[in-house]
Amino acid sequence: MKLTHTRILVNNYKECYQFYKDILSFPCTWGDETSNYAQFDTGNTYLSIFDKKQMLEDIQEPHQTKETSSLNEVAIIFGVDDVDATYDSLKSKVDFISLPHDREDWGIRVAHFRDPNGTLIEINQRI
Repeated sequence: MKLTHTRILVNNYKECYQFYKDILSFPCTWGDETSNYAQFDTGNTYLSIFDKKQMLEDIQEPHQTKETSSLNEVAIIFGVDDVDATYDSLKSKVDFISLPHDREDWGIRVAHFRDPNGTLIEINQRI
């Protein structure tokens, strides 16, 4: 087996589609803002978003409506060349929950924000 992509099940598909396509500028390789599924090329792998209700219907599980149930269960990590430059390019588009800072114990410089569904996103570079 090999990992082909990460799929995030979202409650607000259109908003998340626009976030990954327009704000983070990932090329969409499949789907559009109305398809309820889209796949984005992130370099070495794909990131996809899928309407959570549709996925849960397919696996015959009830749809949970509690908005915070997925917070901090998944983190998506993106390596960047320069955390500060990436932060500067995104800070007018996203609400960062941590400013760029060094985590010497981890060997990286990091900053964090969330997508519209609440998924935690980290940008980092090795120091």
